[in-house]
Order: sequence, then structure tokens, then C-alpha cells
Amino acid sequence: MDLSLFGYFVVVWLCSSRVLGGYPIWWSLALGQQYSSLGSQPILCGSIPGLVPKQLRFCRNYIEIMPSVAEGVKLGIQECQHQFRGRRWNCTTIEDNLAIFGPVLDKATRESAFVHAIASAGVAFAVTRSCAEGTSTMCGCDAHHRGPPGDGWKWGGCSEDAEFGVLVSREFADARENRPDARSAMNRHNNEAGRTTILDHMLLRCKCHGLSGSCEVKTCWWSQPAFRTLGDFLKDKYDSASEMVVEKHRESRGWVETLRAKYAFFKHPTERDLVYYEGSPNFCEPNAETGSFGTRERVCNVSSHGIEGCDLLCCGRGHNTRTERRKEKCHCIFHWCCYVSCQECMRVYDLHTCK
Repeated sequence: MDLSLFGYFVVVWLCSSRVLGGYPIWWSLALGQQYSSLGSQPILCGSIPGLVPKQLRFCRNYIEIMPSVAEGVKLGIQECQHQFRGRRWNCTTIEDNLAIFGPVLDKATRESAFVHAIASAGVAFAVTRSCAEGTSTMCGCDAHHRGPPGDGWKWGGCSEDAEFGVLVSREFADARENRPDARSAMNRHNNEAGRTTILDHMLLRCKCHGLSGSCEVKTCWWSQPAFRTLGDFLKDKYDSASEMVVEKHRESRGWVETLRAKYAFFKHPTERDLVYYEGSPNFCEPNAETGSFGTRERVCNVSSHGIEGCDLLCCGRGHNTRTERRKEKCHCIFHWCCYVSCQECMRVYDLHTCK
């Protein structure tokens, strides 16, 4: 390995270890060996890294929910990487590191706001789904149908109990955010914004019953939306996140930090908006202090003028172009009945990467 690159990763590791005190390192459940064995082996709550006492008690009392908690964090990370796939910071995770995003989340930036929101939403989403699927004995379908049935339909099926999933996420994910400082206030707000997104996007799904699909009887139930829908919504909230300033107040328990909107002439952020109070680095070059990996060798879109385009993604350094030959199926024909036969064609593509 190149010595300069080795040195960079050493510094990243040192910077990451420096921030672990306030870092939600239990997120590493989604990437480490603990995650792969949660569903099939007894869980040793004491071996899960980074749990505060309240989380440890939760794990021991509700151990059958923990695989869903880990699944939810993994879901959030995957969605983060999808939403930021064309951005300079693309939600890169670091293997074999308890601080799975490195020092990036050390700052109270928009990126930190989004990651906390999508991870908390992921936990609520995964717990809700597992309850509806019957994988847990302590929860199930939602018996509170939010009102009487409408004309021509009745309640039926299994309404997903999103309120329970949100409660689990709030109790577990927010357990460490009890400090009287600005960062805890920011994390609590963004965690709740992520969870509220699920409740705001619940869907009423229906199914017809009757001869030949006549829909003589229609049953309906509440269902969570696709997680991609939540990711798209929170990505929009990331783009319009509200910048805050930190204020200190003297209370009976001592000094307490709170957040106030920086610009009074803008709309005050609601509980559904993301908030931050520190600026983001530009992520153009590798920087061990900020956790930036830079954008060199990243694939860019030469025809786009957006952030994924070569001009912006490559930070003005220019890009290289090379051709790739790929085998693909082509000239496919459907044969009755019932299979498809295809030929194999060689196609040439231009691949553009940042200098």
C-alpha cells in the first residue's frame, strides 16, 4: 500500500477513535459480525459496542427485537448510500471501525442530520415490518384503525403498527441523546424528524373480494410506504435543512444548550425539518480530519450539469475517459410457451472518472 495512503487511513482511525465518546457506535451492528449472527444466535447484549445503560437494559428486556433494530440501521445506511450516490460525499462506511462513517459525523452538519434521521427511520420501519410479519411475540398488527371504515369497504388484513416501531426507535436510538448540549438537541430533533416521516406517509391499501374480482367486499389496512419513498422525502429535507445557532441558558440543572434558527426571516423549522449548525466540508480532497475521501476516480456523468456531473463532482480538476466493452443480452424473443431466448451482444461504453 502507498505510504501516504496508509498514513491517511491511520489518521482517519485516530480521528475516529477521538470522537467515539458521543458517536452512536452501536450503528456498527449493521456492518459487523454481530449483525450477521443476530437472527440465528443468542444475543449477548454486553458484547454490542457503544450501548449506554438504558440501551443495554432495553436489549436485555426486549432481546427479540434487536435483530430488527440492526436490520433498520442497515436499511438506513443502504438508503443513505443510494440517495448520495452522485454526491461528493456518498455515505461511505469504514470497515472494521466502530465509527462506521469516520469523523464525518463528528460535526453537526447536514450530513449528520440526514444520517441520524434515516437511521432512526430505518429502525422504526424494520421493527414495524417484523411485527406485522409475526416474527416477534411482543407485537403484531395494529388494532387501532384510525377511524371507521369508508363507503364500500371494511377494515381487514394486518395494519402495520408504526406507532410501536416509532416508540422502539425513540426509546433505543434516543437513549444516548440525553446530554444538555447542542449536539444532543440536534440529534434528538433529526431522529424524530426521521420517525415522523413514516407516520406522515402511511398508506391505506385495499383488496377486493368476490366472484371474478367483482369487488363485492373490499378490505383495507394501513401499510408503511416503500423505504425508498421515505429516503426521497428525507433527501429533500436534507437539501432544505435549516441552519441553527447555539444558545446557552442557565437552568436548575446547570448550563443547557438549545438551538435557534439562524435566520429569523426564514420559516422556522418544524418537527419534520432537518436542522444543523455547522458547515460541511467540500469533500473534494482526502482529509483525515473531516473524514473526506475526496472524489478522485469517482465515476461522473459527463452530460449532467448537476452535482453528479463531471464539472461539479470532480471539483474543477477535470476527468478521464476510457471505453469499456460489456457483454449484454440482446435480440430477445419470447417463445410460446413459455420462455425467452436472447443473443449475447458486445456493447461499448464510455466511462468518465474524476482526475
